[in-house]
Amino acid sequence: MKAIVYTEYGTPDNFQLKEVDKPAIKENEVLLKVYASSINSWDWDLLKGKPFLVRLIGGLFKPKNKILGADVAGVIEAVGSRVTDFKTRDEVFGDIAGRGFGGFAEYAAVPQKLLVKKPASMSFEQATALPQAGLLALQGLRYKKPLQQGQYLLINGAGGGVGPIALQYAKSIGAHITCVDKKEKFDMLRSLGADELLDYRDADYTQTGKQYDYILDVIAHNSAADYKRALKPGGVFAMIGGSMGGLLFQMMLLQPLFSAFRNKKLGIMGYRVSQEGLNELSLLFEENKITPIIDKVFPLEETADAFRYFGEGNFKGKIVISVVR
Repeated sequence: MKAIVYTEYGTPDNFQLKEVDKPAIKENEVLLKVYASSINSWDWDLLKGKPFLVRLIGGLFKPKNKILGADVAGVIEAVGSRVTDFKTRDEVFGDIAGRGFGGFAEYAAVPQKLLVKKPASMSFEQATALPQAGLLALQGLRYKKPLQQGQYLLINGAGGGVGPIALQYAKSIGAHITCVDKKEKFDMLRSLGADELLDYRDADYTQTGKQYDYILDVIAHNSAADYKRALKPGGVFAMIGGSMGGLLFQMMLLQPLFSAFRNKKLGIMGYRVSQEGLNELSLLFEENKITPIIDKVFPLEETADAFRYFGEGNFKGKIVISVVR
């Protein structure tokens, strides 16, 4: 089968399109013919091998997983002897990071627990744009306590993969939403229901004097004190991504202690893939409450170009890799 392989950390130039063996499946796995995959920040970090902490997961000196790609959508070609949820020719999608990635290839061996059936009304490109971004959005807006109707939400880094899903979901429950990103993404965010827009190049949202019931931050890099200042009493700050330095230390070690004595909750949101969560994304899609935003679709052989585009940071929504065209 064809796959995008890398054996050294670095730039997209390290990607090579190669012929590799089709993966063998275990008794609880399915063989997935991948139709589409999509790029997440985890893929980008694992390609670069930076920040250094990602190497504790991906391999200290060289990549442990030679084929990246967590989000997948495709058709089941074979099932293991203990697979009960699926049969051949089922159309499915999911997040296979827990299996060791492998989405940028024609086939992947996937535990059945990481997949759900794809609605007929959802394209393969839409399906692969949903899993990680959608689960992070929903779990982020339920961190510590769920976002409620009428509350004020701020999404920092709102124009990437997670932000548009979080924005649409928050709008569906009646929240007032401020989105922070580049002004070049404002038209897209406004069309999805953003109430207020802020270009991070013009102002730091933690310094404006405004406070929010809920902050979902995809690219957090300020201090914990800054985020507490931007929260209303009883507010929640959920860090999905961002600084791996001092802020990470504060969030992991200090904030749990501080939060025990204060009514503002700050922390790093954990991430969990479940069939229940993926099925909820399907239902929200079918109810027209969320629609994945796709910026560009690249063929498998142009995966390196897709990552270069991702690295520029100007994409709106998700970048999809089409494996079957």
